[in-house]
Amino acid sequence: MASKPVPDFKCQANGENAPGGGSGSGRSGHYQSESESDGGPTAKSLARLCSRDEEERTAALEELSQEVLVCLGLDRRHSARLSKQTLLHLLRLSTSCPLQEVRERATELLQTAQEQGVEVPRALASGPSAFIPAKEMLKEGPNQDVLIESFLSLGRVDHVTMVMALHPAYLSCFLRTQHALLELDGPLPRHWRHYIALMAAARHHCSYLVQQHSTGFLEAGGEEGWLSGLEHAPTKLRSLQTLNKLLAHRPWLITQQHIQELVCPGADPRWSLAELIHAVVLMAHAHSLSSFVWGCGLNPEPDHIGGYTFQPPSPSHLPRSPHSPAHEDGRQELVDGAMEVEVLMKRMVELQQQEEACTQEEMVTRFERERSESIPTAVVRGAPPDLVLCLVEEPEFRYEDFAPRGEQAPPTMRAQDYSWEDHGFSLVNRLLPDMGQLLDEKFQVVSNLTYHRMAMHEGVDTHTLRKALWNYIHCLYGIRYDDYDYGSVNVLLERSLKVYVKTMTCHPEQTTARVYHAFWRHFRHSEKVHANLIVMEARLQAALLYTLRAITHYMR
Repeated sequence: MASKPVPDFKCQANGENAPGGGSGSGRSGHYQSESESDGGPTAKSLARLCSRDEEERTAALEELSQEVLVCLGLDRRHSARLSKQTLLHLLRLSTSCPLQEVRERATELLQTAQEQGVEVPRALASGPSAFIPAKEMLKEGPNQDVLIESFLSLGRVDHVTMVMALHPAYLSCFLRTQHALLELDGPLPRHWRHYIALMAAARHHCSYLVQQHSTGFLEAGGEEGWLSGLEHAPTKLRSLQTLNKLLAHRPWLITQQHIQELVCPGADPRWSLAELIHAVVLMAHAHSLSSFVWGCGLNPEPDHIGGYTFQPPSPSHLPRSPHSPAHEDGRQELVDGAMEVEVLMKRMVELQQQEEACTQEEMVTRFERERSESIPTAVVRGAPPDLVLCLVEEPEFRYEDFAPRGEQAPPTMRAQDYSWEDHGFSLVNRLLPDMGQLLDEKFQVVSNLTYHRMAMHEGVDTHTLRKALWNYIHCLYGIRYDDYDYGSVNVLLERSLKVYVKTMTCHPEQTTARVYHAFWRHFRHSEKVHANLIVMEARLQAALLYTLRAITHYMR
């Protein structure tokens, strides 16, 4: 998400250090809020950096430069210092602003500050993703145009936006949906929306989104104390915790009873159906976006905890590039990867030409086989940071296979009995006007998104591969399409891809660079991001379907 522009710039007297000014590892440095009232013309110049008028942007850049130089007190050496907040804002502009003149000026101002004896921060990462080379996302072209539009509209370009910009058509509808969820008129107050989203992101230990929504929560007027733990939040928000954990990890367990406990006339506190739908979409959105953040290996924002340091780089501890894992035999790796692409191409053609139809019994058998297949996931990470853990109840409650072998499975949800197109869409649109339309557009765009290419091949129909991915994710959640042959999933999705998809869908916090690099070794990074988008949206729709079905049953 992109937070609002224009935090205040401040000068501080010599020797006054902002809390947490040493390294970006202290929690107080992130949550400290500074008054906007003292910013004067600088706040206006920052807002004007997002103007669509080029002359006004140029003037704002000059005004910004002058304000920074005044803060440095160049005419009275060492008489003032820039605040930590100002330095971090300049760092963010220098690393992620898509407007070259703004990026270069912010870099120059940081260099000038350093020359005047100011300790300046540096970004700990070289780009938005630990898995994808920065050059893949920062090149000129249509991607850059959509990033500029995002900066002018929202005041910043975050790492989510930069990676999604590899697919501009999808990014546009994603940003529209997210803006409507968080900012436009709706039944929930803005600070509650951000708090619900950070509660949801915390379930997957996603400190990236927790920090993003913590900032949005404070900017919307939220009480800082709520961020110290769920016990400080209102009872009504805390009452969402059961639904939150089920939506995140086992949505098939959500029943009419869970809905009734929140919305029936005797409930205390009571949610209206409109409020509840808004909260459910927010939670499901944050859960699925957590999958994207982990699945693409997103680095912390340069002004987030863990994204910057005030310590100079140590030559003896230069990080090894995480973008491409080392292989002892790179040439053999290329050969094997190329062969995998050829095999996949052949299988796709064969499936498209296949004429013999399976019996319904065989279709069900293949679905059950796919659903109960044992796919190992990655090693569990260490404990999440305190800023995340304090927002999670029952952290031990996690995903469990929908149907482990030999165990009684919950009833399968047949897509023909309850689907997004025939049931969910109209329910969301009725209770939360326009949201059904926005979600539907997003589902449609990601389902139909294609560039008619695959790895080194052009003119390829990838429909069967995209459908296999979508249906495999729904299969993991126990949703079956009667008219789909699940044998195609096994044919088209190699095991390393299944490991990645299941990890990212069910245990996103366990996604590692090794898991990311192991599948589709000859494909472009943009194609892997495309797969990631399909996973994210299929997961979102699956979680919504179970909850919307429960709401429908309650309303009968």
